[in-house]
Amino acid sequence: MESGSAAFAGTALAVFGVALLLWTSTRTRLRQPVAEGVHPVAAIALAAGFGLLSVVLGFLLLTPA
Repeated sequence: MESGSAAFAGTALAVFGVALLLWTSTRTRLRQPVAEGVHPVAAIALAAGFGLLSVVLGFLLLTPA
């Protein structure tokens, strides 16, 4: 059984990661910048990488050990 704080942190990380991935894909599809002053490919790669990392860590916190 997971503790309440681990379940909250896992849910928060997973929701943040999914939202970041959706936001990044929407900005990319509309050909709008993901981050101002950063090369577009680098910005997309970093945002998608951190989004995916957040989703994975969130689900790791939610799964029983």
